[in-house]
Amino acid sequence: MLTSWAENLSGRAGKRARGVLRFVFYGRVSTEDWQDPVTSRARQREQAGALVRGHGQIVAELFDVGESRTVAWARRPQAAALVAQLADPDRGWDAVVIGEYERAFYGSQYAAMAPLFEHYGVQLWMPETGGRVDYASEHDEKTMTVLGLSSKREITRTSIRVRTAMAAQTREQGRYLGGRPPYGYRLADAGPHPNKAHAAWGRRAHKLEPDPATAPVVRWIFAQRLAGHSVARIARALNEAGVPCPSAADPARNPHRAGAGWTLGTVTTILQNPRYTGRQVWNRQRTDTELADPGNVTLGHKSVQRWNLPDGWVISDRPAHPALVSEADFIAAQDVNAARGPGPQDGPVLRRYLLAGLLACGVCGRRMESAWSNGKPAYRCRHGRTSAMAPEPAWPKNTYVREDKLLPHLPALHLLLTSPATRARRRTRGGSDVRAAVNPGEVIGYLREHEITLTWNPAAATVQAPATQTGKTVTVKTN
Repeated sequence: MLTSWAENLSGRAGKRARGVLRFVFYGRVSTEDWQDPVTSRARQREQAGALVRGHGQIVAELFDVGESRTVAWARRPQAAALVAQLADPDRGWDAVVIGEYERAFYGSQYAAMAPLFEHYGVQLWMPETGGRVDYASEHDEKTMTVLGLSSKREITRTSIRVRTAMAAQTREQGRYLGGRPPYGYRLADAGPHPNKAHAAWGRRAHKLEPDPATAPVVRWIFAQRLAGHSVARIARALNEAGVPCPSAADPARNPHRAGAGWTLGTVTTILQNPRYTGRQVWNRQRTDTELADPGNVTLGHKSVQRWNLPDGWVISDRPAHPALVSEADFIAAQDVNAARGPGPQDGPVLRRYLLAGLLACGVCGRRMESAWSNGKPAYRCRHGRTSAMAPEPAWPKNTYVREDKLLPHLPALHLLLTSPATRARRRTRGGSDVRAAVNPGEVIGYLREHEITLTWNPAAATVQAPATQTGKTVTVKTN
């Protein structure tokens, strides 16, 4: 068998020496909307075929559709499949051929992939080097480095040009730049596309117009807010009236949302959207890049959406579509949103919750949330109900407990938690414990260090904690 294996290996080496190579073609197209994958693949395949003609033949093909060049090979499905086959001696091909450098590599991706190809004895062929890439050649390495930087520069310059153009189109023309229309609006035809080439292809421009079914809801929301009603009350009223929430009103454009009902976040988003004033607004969100995995930088970067502050928004100089609320009312609604009740008489009060994250509800088991009550820190549990939902008679009443009711009992709880289970405590002649009592702050530090959660039982007015040494539960009555 060893002889047969050696003969097989010798035969493969002989074929390579005679110039008969088996190639796998790899290509990529980034966006299906603006590039025809069929045409792009055919062009790249033709270039690759012309490059290897007379040296071998293409026996396999891997082509990524919809993947940006900035995405690392390990995160492109077809490129990752190619990498997975490298270690297989029976993979059926000897070399990789690329039809165009930018379709395969970006930035420093070649520097990360070349050692892997070289390790498994796989050749790399590209038009930019006129054929085979010599991994040991400083000239080829320099060429690949320059091409990688050029590819990265092309992406950067394109991004700058596109963002600059979109800002100008928003500010000066008030043009609708795509995306889902805000709740309360629908898309309407705005005539031929302003780009002559696109107009020749039959593309049409769009604009926003009030949706007869949802625009009155937006106006009602702003009117209720200006009347001083809370966001929770507005959301609850919409749910009680059976008004479909935005994702339920247009499920085709919101397949990623459940459409169960109005939430506080939904109402807040509407109240904070300046497009209801009739102005076109762009760049409320930006796309940042960060490492996909800090532990493995070869995986490259991923895109992350983040909100911009208002000073980064681009707003049209003049109205671009019919307004659902006046600019004066919109600004007034933001002031209502910022108001949190009467201010303190003697300066701002710092709200601190010492037991935040340490209390669980003894009724439903949920973690209790911090809540300011009568000028003092407290904790509550609504048992899963939100302010946007009307309470049901069968649900238990909300659980409340003030912080100052629990703090005095923490030293006793700490004493029970830290007392040895098998050894009696040393006591004085009067029977009192001789150990020094700790203050509540030290107990809270102990609970956080040992990740101990306290359970508040409102019916019995007790606070419980699991004893780490015995596996049992210790209880302290608070009244």
